Amino acid sequence: MPDPAVPPTPPVPLAALLAREDLALRQIAGPSDTGIVIHWAHTSEMADPYPYLLGGELLLTAGVHIPEAAGSGTYFDDYVSRIVAAGGAALGFGVAPVHDTVPRALVAACEAYDLPLVEVPPQTTFSGVARAVWQLMAQARLAELRRVSEAQQSLAAAAARPDPVPAVLRQLAQRVGGRAVLYGPEGAEISAAGRQPADEVRMALAELARVVTSRSSTTASDTAADTHLAAYALGVDRGFVLGVAAPGREPGDQAIASVAAVLLSLLTGEHQSGTGAARSSALVRLLLGAPAEEVAPLLGAEAWLVVHARPETQAPDPVAASALGAALGSPLVDVARDVVRVLVPADREPAPQPGWTLGVSAPAAPPAWPAADTQAARALARARATRTHLVRHGERAGLGDLVPPEEAAAHARTVLAPIADTPALTETLRTWLSLHGSWDRTAVALAVHRNTVRQRVARCAALLGTDLDDPDVRMELWFALRRQ
Repeated sequence: MPDPAVPPTPPVPLAALLAREDLALRQIAGPSDTGIVIHWAHTSEMADPYPYLLGGELLLTAGVHIPEAAGSGTYFDDYVSRIVAAGGAALGFGVAPVHDTVPRALVAACEAYDLPLVEVPPQTTFSGVARAVWQLMAQARLAELRRVSEAQQSLAAAAARPDPVPAVLRQLAQRVGGRAVLYGPEGAEISAAGRQPADEVRMALAELARVVTSRSSTTASDTAADTHLAAYALGVDRGFVLGVAAPGREPGDQAIASVAAVLLSLLTGEHQSGTGAARSSALVRLLLGAPAEEVAPLLGAEAWLVVHARPETQAPDPVAASALGAALGSPLVDVARDVVRVLVPADREPAPQPGWTLGVSAPAAPPAWPAADTQAARALARARATRTHLVRHGERAGLGDLVPPEEAAAHARTVLAPIADTPALTETLRTWLSLHGSWDRTAVALAVHRNTVRQRVARCAALLGTDLDDPDVRMELWFALRRQ
């Protein structure tokens, strides 16, 4: 199954290839339906091309395989029937260098078997035809990717509206040119948008939604009255289903519907559990001055993890961030310029996510959330520097944990006093020590030049009056930095 975020390469309409003036192709037999498409071009001079075809090809031949007495027998009928049986989309016949014209018996056979027959003139090479097919496919794929990207942005904006579920359904129906329906756990329509289909289609879509629910499937598809149907389970064992009915099935439609399903999974999760209202109440109380520890119980957990995540390729967008939150099991997501922050209940263990680098804090109660945010940021910096998919803060307890926290903090303040007022120095020293004194990795983690790291570390050594090459000194400073 293709990645839902990337639509497959669209096929090329045969009409678009015929419209290329530089090729001067001409259809001389077979149906001229505008819906005929080709997936690739293939050249073969075999008398029986069936074993070499996958289906959907424009088969190109110069007729080298045609015997002299072919016109008086069943050769062309047999040849064309095998192409049709293999799923060939069309036949292109070159009138050079073997034949001056397309054999009339071949034209008749293509008419009889409804196979489009295209005459390729002498000045047009088969490689030129194949290149034109790939060019048209590349153009179609670029257009489809642009359409999917625009749809993702529109769906994300719709999910942020005051009426997010109807807004997402309206956008989805508009983008696929059909009908989008949200079914509840009992199978009833909760909300819908788009053109009302015929009763046959409406009933078939509702039945498909019930199939997804009863079989614990994630997706299902069908066709009714020339309408393409698809159903997507929203979440796990919640009973909500997204149904989509569209007159066509473009390559990007599945990607667009998958994005809508992710967003609706989050929105229906809030609807079912009431967490959406609870989060709204928590936000209002925070804005009105309530302390975090008073508001936190509304979110449903006593201890939380802060996760900092950074995508490995492009900057994060709202749709990708929402999908990451769903994968980590939390809708509490904040998208910054280059980092996504997620607040996750401590009883849900974050796992590495494809395409992301994660830093995870230690479990923290509300008063300690700012410290946990710092821990997650440092863990993410270490994960990026060491090229690790996920790093957790304080994964193992150490001997330093045996020291009472108050005494450890007082000791840290004393040791680090000379550099405490310069955050850039303390953070550089912390990162440098955590990466075993690696200048290059520290530079990557802090996004600065390696010479800047050297200067800052040298400044730390001078202000602290210590020899940072001494392992005992490093151990002492590392203890202090962790208790700071």
